[in-house]
Amino acid sequence: MREAVFEMLARYDCQRVEDTTRALREILQELALLGLWRAKFFEKAAFYGGTALRILYGLDRFSEDLDFSLLQPMPGFELERYSSALERELAAFGFEVRVEQKGKAVETAVQSAFLKANTANELLVIQAGDHIRRQIPAGQLTRIKIEVDTDPPPGFSTENRFLLLPIPFSVRSYRLPDLFAGKMHAILCRRWKNRVKGRDWYDLVWYCARHPELHLAHLEQRMRQSNHWKGEKKIGPDDFQDLADEAISRLDVDQARGEVLPFVRDPEALEIWSRDFFLDVLRRIQFV
Repeated sequence: MREAVFEMLARYDCQRVEDTTRALREILQELALLGLWRAKFFEKAAFYGGTALRILYGLDRFSEDLDFSLLQPMPGFELERYSSALERELAAFGFEVRVEQKGKAVETAVQSAFLKANTANELLVIQAGDHIRRQIPAGQLTRIKIEVDTDPPPGFSTENRFLLLPIPFSVRSYRLPDLFAGKMHAILCRRWKNRVKGRDWYDLVWYCARHPELHLAHLEQRMRQSNHWKGEKKIGPDDFQDLADEAISRLDVDQARGEVLPFVRDPEALEIWSRDFFLDVLRRIQFV
């Protein structure tokens, strides 16, 4: 089992403590996906969000959380049922990780849990050097949030993607046009008070450069569910462009750049960011 972990670690160039802790996080994420696969989780749910893009489709930025959607609404779903499967899987590879359910102050359709592990202890498992471990504060935890949407909007499709390490297994994922629709819903509708999530805008550029097809009907379903689109009229390309132009007019580009900076390897890729740049990027979207 340890040999497979070392093979996973070999994919990373771990020169700094940040490189090593990010590698550890991604190894834990992939082992968690393996545990969910063994527990038949992907018969009920699909992977989506930034970490799905990172692990399954090659997004070149780091991502923190594991986001899933049930294939259809299921009010009786309980994420807690998968806690022991996750802990067993990670323990089999030498990691001491506990799963804690997150209580909800407000009733929502999203169920949450955290994978928690002592960072310094888990760096021992991957045999990180002493010079790396000495830089980790005592008691520091690696936390990975797991979220499952139990009331997904309709109109998406999924596919099976395959991972080969630590063993070959499959992960059900949203297809890219529907993943893109979810990302555009975040850009158009997410409100972070006075903050902006630069990771959303980074992912937008990645989509438009590599996979510009966006499933507009699924975006509409997401917007209807969140009450950002009402009435009988369907969203057309012109409506989308108006909404996108409005989002860009509100964008604080410097704040967006600063938010995403810790998650990218090449800061120079962010220097070109401006409102004019994003206006151009958005016009490259192809609707399907």
